[in-house]
Amino acid sequence: QVQLVESGGGLVQAGGSLRLSCAPSGRTFNYDIGWFRESVRNERVFVAHISSDGGDVKYADSVKGRFTISRDNAKNTAYLQMNSLKPEDTAVYFCAGDSRRGPASTYAVYYDYWGQGTQVTVSS
Repeated sequence: QVQLVESGGGLVQAGGSLRLSCAPSGRTFNYDIGWFRESVRNERVFVAHISSDGGDVKYADSVKGRFTISRDNAKNTAYLQMNSLKPEDTAVYFCAGDSRRGPASTYAVYYDYWGQGTQVTVSS
């Protein structure tokens, strides 16, 4: 069972930046990666997705132009660069792995592997 580990969360002022990282506990990293954040209703809301080869990316409308998803397969690490952060970006952020080899999914149910989450807090 693959376990993903996120890092890079923290407290930042509005307008600031953070970079989240996601790495697997094992050596395999040949699956799509998604980033989600947990809403106040404990729902995991889609943020961004990147294909296994890094060639295809997808973003939620709420983060387009501010967040950038990327991956370095040589380092077995995916990233979420978050710029121009807003208080409404405050959440626990999770990375997830999708091994289906299908189209990018914005639904958490289609992801097989999850991390423990990292807290991002944006103060106004």
